[in-house]
Amino acid sequence: MLHNIVEVTIENSVAKFFLNSPETSNAINSELLKGLNKFLVPIGLDDKIRAVVITGRGKTFCAGGDLVKMSELPGGAVAGFYKLAAEFHKAIIEIYRMGKPVIAAINGPTVGAGLSLSLACDFRVMAKSAFLRQGYTSNGFSIDGGGTFMIPRLVGLGKAMEIVAFDKKISSEQALLWGLVTKVAEDDMVFEEAVNMAEALTKKSMNSFACSKKLLTDSLNTSLEEQLEKERNAVSGCAGHRDGKEGIEAFKQKRRPQFI
Repeated sequence: MLHNIVEVTIENSVAKFFLNSPETSNAINSELLKGLNKFLVPIGLDDKIRAVVITGRGKTFCAGGDLVKMSELPGGAVAGFYKLAAEFHKAIIEIYRMGKPVIAAINGPTVGAGLSLSLACDFRVMAKSAFLRQGYTSNGFSIDGGGTFMIPRLVGLGKAMEIVAFDKKISSEQALLWGLVTKVAEDDMVFEEAVNMAEALTKKSMNSFACSKKLLTDSLNTSLEEQLEKERNAVSGCAGHRDGKEGIEAFKQKRRPQFI
């Protein structure tokens, strides 16, 4: 499937998204976001697709928002950023709420909106030579794309404030140490490692993953009592799902469950 500067292929139940504008370092603009949003909803609803990998073509994962293009949109910079943020946030929500694992294969520099996009994913495999940088504040902007939601949840408020205030490059080693990424891989292996992770996850129960992901993401905004009730409803619902039934039978028979 192809939509201008976003390319999507499907293999072994894994949808592979390629940000395909290396000449702009895969900068976020309206065209790229239309491509993302075109595919995210149907792929999220397709039961045959059990995991998603997002990466960038060329040497960069994503260099952030295209400030020049946004400032030249009708209505000027204010209207341009306001409109584009809505398109961007739609993609972020689809990724963050998708009931299947989404993995960012960070193949190169990841800055600004590119960082926010990667953090919306469930897992991040990062190339050893790549770096992360929030970028916004050095250009006089505040962070969008859920960055202010995800960064403090991953690294804590104090470290998040440091990332925002000083805007230093974050090496792959630092990113792994701080919990911003899941794994660091050799540069020429980062996409393969991400796909291997995705294919391993396709063998898991998607219903279990979806329920657990929602519980985890919602837990940060609920009281203990509310969370316990959500867990109660979710675990009993899983017991009635075919995956839960298979898990019980496999446990009884002392074998590995086979989820489809």
